[in-house]
Amino acid sequence: MGTWEPGCWSEHGELKVVFVCSPSQISIPDLKTAEDVQWSAPVHHETAQANFASFKTALEDAGVAVIDYSQYLDSQGQQLSSQLINRFFVRDLACVFGKTMLPGEAGTFMRRPEYVQVHQLMNTWFPQAFRMEATNHLKALEFGDVLILNQDVVWINVGMRTSLESVEEVKDRIFQAGFSEIGILSLPRRSDTLHLDMNCNVAGGELMVAKQFVRHFPIHVWTEQGSHYEMPKQFLERHGFAVYWLEQYNTIPDINFLNLDPETILISKQAHKQMLKKHPKMDKKKIIEVDVTELEKAGGGIRCMTLPLVRLK
Repeated sequence: MGTWEPGCWSEHGELKVVFVCSPSQISIPDLKTAEDVQWSAPVHHETAQANFASFKTALEDAGVAVIDYSQYLDSQGQQLSSQLINRFFVRDLACVFGKTMLPGEAGTFMRRPEYVQVHQLMNTWFPQAFRMEATNHLKALEFGDVLILNQDVVWINVGMRTSLESVEEVKDRIFQAGFSEIGILSLPRRSDTLHLDMNCNVAGGELMVAKQFVRHFPIHVWTEQGSHYEMPKQFLERHGFAVYWLEQYNTIPDINFLNLDPETILISKQAHKQMLKKHPKMDKKKIIEVDVTELEKAGGGIRCMTLPLVRLK
C-alpha cells in the first residue's frame, strides 16, 4: 500500500497521494430507480468503470500515487462494498488537516457502511495520524463541506450533510493541527447545494471560483481566542483569494474540479472551460480534461471522487 504519512495544508499544493474507490458492479437501469437513489440519470456500471479507469490514469500520468481502497477490503467487506452504489465518493469519508486525519460521519444512513469500512482501514494504516475517537459524538460530518484554503484557515459549510454540532466537536482538533481560523457558513439545503464543493472551489492559491449567490451568506469566523462575522468576499480576500463569481454554471463539472498542483487542474470533459478561462487567473492554468460523464450522474464530480492524503506545501 505504501509507507506515506498523511500531510495536507491546502487544496492546491502538489498532490502526491490520493485515496479513491472504483465504482460498484451495479447498474442503475432506469430513471425511476435513479431518482429513488437521488441520481440524475441511469448509470451503466461498465461505462462507469471505463470512466473511472480514465480518471485513475489521468491522476497517475500526472505523477499522483493512487490508492483504491476497495482492493484492500477482506472478502466479506468486498461483498458488501461491491453493492454500495455511492462508494466512489470518497471525499466525504475523512480529511487530512496538516498531519492530523479526522474521520467523517455520514449525513445519510445509506452511506454509513462505507464510513465504517474506510475508517477501519485508515485506523490500521495511519495509527498515529487517524483520530478514530473523534467519531464518538459526531452527528453528521461530510468533508465535501470542507475546503482547506491554506495553512491558516479552513472553510466549512453546515447544511444538509454536516451539522454545526459535529463541527464544534472537531474544531479543537483542527486548531491543534495548526490552523488558526475556521470559517463557518450555512448554505441552502437543496440537492444542487449539497456540499460546499458544489458551490465553490479553490483554483490554485490565489483564486476562488464560486456561485454568485454565495456572496450573500455571512461567515462565522472562529479562532481559539473568540469569533466574529464577515461576508465571503471580505473573508476570502483577507486570506489572499480573488473571487470569480459565476452567474451561470453547470454545478458538478464546472465547480467540482481537482487541483493537481498550483498551476494544474483536473476537470470534467463536460465543464465550460471557456467560461472558466475568462478570469485572468484561471486562463493561466493548465487544464487536464477527463471524461467522467457517467460517474457525474451519481450527483458528484472529480473532487468528490478523491481524498487527498499527501499534498506538498
